[in-house]
Amino acid sequence: MRIIAGEAHGRRLETREGLDVRPTPERVKEALFNILQFQIEGRRVLDLFAGSGQLGLEALSRGAAEAVFVDESRASMTVVQRNIASLGMQSRSKTYQMDFEAFLLRKQQPFDIIFLDPPYRSGKLETALPLAAAVTAPGGTIVAEHPTDEELPEEAGTFRKVRSYRYGKIYLTLYRRPETD
Repeated sequence: MRIIAGEAHGRRLETREGLDVRPTPERVKEALFNILQFQIEGRRVLDLFAGSGQLGLEALSRGAAEAVFVDESRASMTVVQRNIASLGMQSRSKTYQMDFEAFLLRKQQPFDIIFLDPPYRSGKLETALPLAAAVTAPGGTIVAEHPTDEELPEEAGTFRKVRSYRYGKIYLTLYRRPETD
């Protein structure tokens, strides 16, 4: 696993071994950042269910102002913190080892982009979507990664499903708040 573009282009990332983790494949990550390419610069990003932190770190490499990484696993947060340090991105990163619901229910500054990539078929994505919508800035985007056989709701809080992109057995589904006149 590596950073695809930006200031840390080509740098390798550490990942956890075992069946508990499922990193986003590089071709899916590349497609995701092609979709978001003009929305990243100067933005505040949340990498929920961070795993290795690869999505938030890719966003930082491409010019995001700040990335917040959340994962309940101590082993995952250790990997995230080592990846942040190896890329020298500590000043623009915050890490929280805690439950996603507890984090999303805290009062905080809104995020411009939220990445949701929980364990597949765990029910966590359906719970996280409306909570994430409540902490997403106006004009922000929520990106959910999920298997193609898992349907997501058309709405998440005040956000609506905009589009789903299929990559083999993986969907990337984007949610945005409809613009009001």
